[in-house]
Amino acid sequence: MTSTNEPSIVTHDNLFRPEDHVHRRFNPLTGKHILVSPHRSLRPWNGQTETPSSADRPRYDPACYLCPGNKRSNGQTNPDYDDVYVFGNDFPALLPDSLPTFSPSPGANRPFFQSEPVRGRCKVICFHPRHDLSMASMAVKDIHQVLDSWKDIYEEEGRAILQQSSEGCVQIFEASPNRGAMMGCSAPHPHGQAWTTSFVPDEPATELANFARYTSPKSPFSHLLLDYAAAELEAQERVVSTHESGWLAVVPFWASWPFEVLIIPSKRHIPSLLQMTDDEQVGLASIMKDVLRRYENLFSCPFPYSMGLHQSPLPPKDPSSDPAQIHLHFYPPLLRSATIRKFMVGFELLGEAQRDIPPEQAAARLRASQ
Repeated sequence: MTSTNEPSIVTHDNLFRPEDHVHRRFNPLTGKHILVSPHRSLRPWNGQTETPSSADRPRYDPACYLCPGNKRSNGQTNPDYDDVYVFGNDFPALLPDSLPTFSPSPGANRPFFQSEPVRGRCKVICFHPRHDLSMASMAVKDIHQVLDSWKDIYEEEGRAILQQSSEGCVQIFEASPNRGAMMGCSAPHPHGQAWTTSFVPDEPATELANFARYTSPKSPFSHLLLDYAAAELEAQERVVSTHESGWLAVVPFWASWPFEVLIIPSKRHIPSLLQMTDDEQVGLASIMKDVLRRYENLFSCPFPYSMGLHQSPLPPKDPSSDPAQIHLHFYPPLLRSATIRKFMVGFELLGEAQRDIPPEQAAARLRASQ
């Protein structure tokens, strides 16, 4: 079949320009590619739109199961907490029971019937007692307290695993409650979670393997993310924000989500939260606040996102030789406005990830969202 109306971008100098031409980019963290199609950002939109949420919420909601003093669904009552509050998830995806004796089912020795029992714990981290706040609207000192709680959970849970096994992971993450349904978040109160697993999940495991395989062209003591940070600081095309303590926020060269942001150290190897200095922790809280404020200003709305902290799966025994490098992924789904979101469908599920807005343009828009 012949089509006569296929769009094209005509250039007369025959030079490749990533802002104009369709191309693929490589993600060295995952080993996967992303298809970039800049011309598609001009297409009209007839797909699903979302209803913008209201930023107006009460300081205290008597119906919220995360607010201080309220009863949760399991019948327990929250204390009247005044900073960060951590408790075991009432509906955990993992259970802490000892692993049962594993008897493979008939035929389980075949490669397509592989399974194994796992165990773990799930904790909820209420970032602040006020129901009407988000991490974007919290003070830097309050985000600093959240980081303190992450460190405590990571160390406590990680040490508990290490007493029984050499393998496991403490995964800390947040689904922004500002736009709950869009991000699968069931409660608008500012909170995140920490899941402790008896295994290393696929995403951090893939990153760690690629970190270990990386050979720096600069120094055998460097790291993939340190070299990447240096390259981004030199290019200045995708930088969103920096902090003098040694943090860099960029829309990564290989970003899949329209306004995806990666926060990474730019000065030294920091395998986990436990290796941060006080200045670096304050700096991380500050640059997180800066990125989230830019998100809120971009479309003048409460901005949805999923955030995950990647670091050494467990507290490092020898930080100097640990292949991990702490970093934070922010994956927001909004595409063109507060009401149009990005869906991963079709070719993106069956082929590879694809984006319309080049990361350089997304970074420029975030830089302008002061």
